Amino acid sequence: MKVAVDVSPLSSAKKNAHKVRGVGYYVLHLLSSLQAKYPQHQYLPFSNISEIPQDADLVHFTYFDPFFINLPFVKRKKYIVTVHDMIPLLFPNDFPPGIKGSMKWRVQRKLLERSDQIITDSKCSKEDIVKLTNIPRETITVVYLAVSDVFGQRTDASKLENVRKKYHLPETFVLYVGDVTANKNIPRLIRALGGRDIPLILVGKALSAVGFDRENVWNKDMVEVERLLKKYTNIIRLGFVPDEDLAVLYKLARVFVMPSLYEGFGLPVLEAMRSGCPVVTSRRGSLPEVAGDATIYVDPESEESILQGIRNILENDDLYKKFSVKGKEQSHKFSWDDTARFTQDVYTFVYNK
Repeated sequence: MKVAVDVSPLSSAKKNAHKVRGVGYYVLHLLSSLQAKYPQHQYLPFSNISEIPQDADLVHFTYFDPFFINLPFVKRKKYIVTVHDMIPLLFPNDFPPGIKGSMKWRVQRKLLERSDQIITDSKCSKEDIVKLTNIPRETITVVYLAVSDVFGQRTDASKLENVRKKYHLPETFVLYVGDVTANKNIPRLIRALGGRDIPLILVGKALSAVGFDRENVWNKDMVEVERLLKKYTNIIRLGFVPDEDLAVLYKLARVFVMPSLYEGFGLPVLEAMRSGCPVVTSRRGSLPEVAGDATIYVDPESEESILQGIRNILENDDLYKKFSVKGKEQSHKFSWDDTARFTQDVYTFVYNK
């Protein structure tokens, strides 16, 4: 079988790269896992529809943006689409599409409905797709993501200390890793901890962005975070951190917090758990699917609830140990081998259909 796989999210030069930040991670690990586990098949990378090999048996579009047309108008081959989440459509006030975006969504929706099968990251996202489109439930397959092998590896004391010194980290701190979009709820997290004796370390490429459009509603939380960071000295912004250092940050942190208002998956939660870092998160979106009973859940709309959830871990060694162990156990339910296997099952089903 020859499967053409869309690798365009791996290109940092993509015009819409800001919309597919986490998708490059997915494409890279999926492709390497498929090639390792199923070498009898060919996986042919392409970045533009015009580059799809003529001899491909089917095509896998690895991301879906409701406001950017990336699916073919003319269907020459069977195709599969990975829809990671539908968050912009679920929260139109926070992610207004504008006139052009609305028109493109109508087109994208029709093109998505013509796909032979859809892959999505969670049961939650599957229900969202069913609710927002005319796509039958049976044509949507849930395939969970996993974390890189770099997370959870043994780390010696010298490396821990080197990373602590490199980033000038305090002895005890709370960690957040991710984006700064409205669903991430970062301004409320900062207000919950701001001015207290609890250092909060913020990691993520968007946190160090400069020159972004301050008038764009999509960026309103980035504007607010910048304002709050000038106000509170206990909030430390690191911006982008390479995975090798990030894996150590998870080990150094006392607690990882992700108080999202909604998630299609929530990969940093899994990374923290694999690293043995206790997690505080919300029950919104897909997060309960990922975290199970291995986390402390809080009300993401309550600063007091967020603060109390964090304090529970900071101040209670027994809870810290309990959720460190439970988190590791939970994280091992997800693997790239499984992601590759279930994705290959979809390929085979579509190929034989």
